[in-house]
Amino acid sequence: MCGIIGFIGEDNASDILIKGLKALEYRGYDSSGVALGDDGKPKIIKSAGRISVLEEKLASASLPVFHRGIAHTRWATHGGVSDLNSHPHSSDSLSLVHNGIIENYYELESMLRSEGYTFSSETDTEAALMLIDYEYRRLHDPEKAIFKAISGIRGSFAFAIIFNDVKEKIYAVRRQSPLIAAHTNKGSFIASDVTALLPYTKDIYRPEDDVLIILSKDKTEFKNKNGDAVYPISEHVDWNEEEAQKGGFPHFMLKEISEIPDSVRKTVSSYLADGIPYFDAASLKEDNVLNIGRIHVSACGTAMHAGLIGKRLIEELAHIPVNIETASEFRCRSQILDKRDLMIVLSQSGETADTLSSLAYAKERGVNTLAIVNVFGSSIARSADDVIYTKAGPEIAVASTKAYTVQCAVLALIALHLARIKKRMTADEVRTHTILLSSSLPSAIEKVISESDGIKDAANDICNAEHLFFIGRGSDSDVCAEGSLKLKEISYIHSEAYPAGELKHGTISLISDGIPVIACACNEDTCDKMISSIREVRSRGARVTVLTTNKLAKSHAFPCDRIITVDDEGGPYTFLTAASAMQLLAYHASAKKGLDVDKPRNLAKSVTVE
Repeated sequence: MCGIIGFIGEDNASDILIKGLKALEYRGYDSSGVALGDDGKPKIIKSAGRISVLEEKLASASLPVFHRGIAHTRWATHGGVSDLNSHPHSSDSLSLVHNGIIENYYELESMLRSEGYTFSSETDTEAALMLIDYEYRRLHDPEKAIFKAISGIRGSFAFAIIFNDVKEKIYAVRRQSPLIAAHTNKGSFIASDVTALLPYTKDIYRPEDDVLIILSKDKTEFKNKNGDAVYPISEHVDWNEEEAQKGGFPHFMLKEISEIPDSVRKTVSSYLADGIPYFDAASLKEDNVLNIGRIHVSACGTAMHAGLIGKRLIEELAHIPVNIETASEFRCRSQILDKRDLMIVLSQSGETADTLSSLAYAKERGVNTLAIVNVFGSSIARSADDVIYTKAGPEIAVASTKAYTVQCAVLALIALHLARIKKRMTADEVRTHTILLSSSLPSAIEKVISESDGIKDAANDICNAEHLFFIGRGSDSDVCAEGSLKLKEISYIHSEAYPAGELKHGTISLISDGIPVIACACNEDTCDKMISSIREVRSRGARVTVLTTNKLAKSHAFPCDRIITVDDEGGPYTFLTAASAMQLLAYHASAKKGLDVDKPRNLAKSVTVE
């Protein structure tokens, strides 16, 4: 959530900042702003609403060309959506943008008010701004002032700062919020995400927490709190600008669904050796695997739903018990953790604050931690003992699609790896599964994507509904949880997912005439029971769409209003083919309603506050 970009160099800073903000739109925002100036107090222009509103304000301001600036997209946490609460914020000495949350803002604000400071916004950010101003007035040194100020701040932050009386420099610092830096022959950059910098460079730095970044036209410096130089390792990013563009698709989400088959192939093949899963992660080495007592999985949102799939596969294939809990709740009770346990955390961005906190909780108790993330060098990747990277490439749409599928694929590989080491499966049996994952499953998903007219028709049926239910059994039930979330996220239809057998324990009271129900029945073992559940809801007036396989559609008579079929090439992983169908259903429902598919209201791509 929120986005930061800063630039100092030869080119027009305004053009670079606006282009960068647009590249960061996918993170979610409700206002934006810029601070521009080469000397003295910068010119600040900001506005609630889309970046296009900010562009109009900039155009009407007729500003000269500036070569230094910082910019921000805000997603409201403290204080409502307004021009006043938008970033940048400024004092008599400096201007600042902030991503994150200041936990002790009230204490800081009270102290600063006693020192004569006044506050004009409702944000926690202004407390950090004024604290840096306070320390700068005392110390007359920007570096010392920043370090002194952040030593008194609790919470997460990424700051970009311009001091009025310090020419040709931008300062930045982070703690538990993403911020990268880069330097080219055109100047120096900071940004929340690599997507904002791809037009200029693929070589970036990811400084550690509390390392000060000092940008100037000719160089980018890094210093620790003692004033000593720090030299972070340069990282080369494989993504290109074209990958982060729509490529002819009407929306990023549709483009990213179309990329699922290749993402799965790429991810699975990168962790196979002679058809057997192979991982460098120490926690997955044979001796450590044989010592695992229990596995804990922690994640949020879509990644949490991938974790449900992982739990089912690991328990079924490897017979290792798995405890799964949403990361935001993980620390809210006393967890039973043992040093023989393994903690797996999942995050697309690698910056999810709640997941990072649950990871820290496990590490403090001596538990081995393994992260599955999509972003190299992200906070979670650096904090975990081991990391496995998915190969999904950039995912711009707020609603995650391909990241979910590749996370599930990696968890399937881990389950197979554990099963082989625990001698629950032979090497040949494992190879049979990896062929399905690396070849058959992606092919089946390609067919769903290329033959989606039936899904589009089903979306037309449901797009005007107020309420909707997904039902399934076994792995189909886990996938329904994700299908329901996708529909809620981007179509704003109230949707709930339930194990089909639970309907009679209360929820069936909500079924009435015309209520749409999506019934996922891709598992032959549970198909007859699913048909019974479908009859139950249909007898109470539900309009039922069945999602099943071609094979089951031929062998079973489904009592329904519409049927969508998928190929069962993926064998026991066909539920992931069904997941792609559900993603397309949500996409077409949102598009039919004319909504902003890629940037749904109130949501952010990377949730960096708890």
